[in-house]
Amino acid sequence: MTPARQHPSRMVALGLRAHKGGAVAVCVAVENGVPQVVLSTVLVTGAESDRLSFEPYRVAAEMPRGPEGKASADAIAAVEEGRRHQDAAATKGLQAMLSDMAAAGYATVVVALLVNRAGWITDLLEYSLEWAEHVPVAEALAVRDALRSACSDCDIERVELDEKSLPELAATELGVSSVDISDRLKTLGISRWKPWRKEQKLACLAAWLAASRRLSGG
Repeated sequence: MTPARQHPSRMVALGLRAHKGGAVAVCVAVENGVPQVVLSTVLVTGAESDRLSFEPYRVAAEMPRGPEGKASADAIAAVEEGRRHQDAAATKGLQAMLSDMAAAGYATVVVALLVNRAGWITDLLEYSLEWAEHVPVAEALAVRDALRSACSDCDIERVELDEKSLPELAATELGVSSVDISDRLKTLGISRWKPWRKEQKLACLAAWLAASRRLSGG
């Protein structure tokens, strides 16, 4: 989707919520405390036609195990290749998005990356091989790591916001009740941007908060 052309160099924040194959991406501008969605799209990190980029941990889980049920050398190599593909795609996609936003007159100053409390998982491959239910979690966490890499490669500031506590945090920092935030999120993107589901609303709220912080000097 093509973002609307606005006043040159208008500051925006980009909210990202990772999922298998990419991330929901929502750009938000805030003016006089009022948020506006200027872009809602998907940043792609992998395609179904390239399974190593789309689901590297599923590919590894389907491969024969090594000694003691551990990952085989082939599985490790497959994941490493898939992750390289993801990192490259995430960087390419983010660069294109930032360029498109700049061409439309927006300066993207910060990326707000949604995270959850999964920092204790240090080896995604080992984790994904423990239980089949772990594989989808590992896929999303790998995409999140690819987004971190892309932010570094694009030299853009990144803040990480816990998805579960975000609504409460936003209500406190924005000085708006949780009910009012929920009502605003329902209508912010629905008239122009489709789809506009929970994932887009969360990415929007993350970007809204990050943009407000920058405007207030936080």
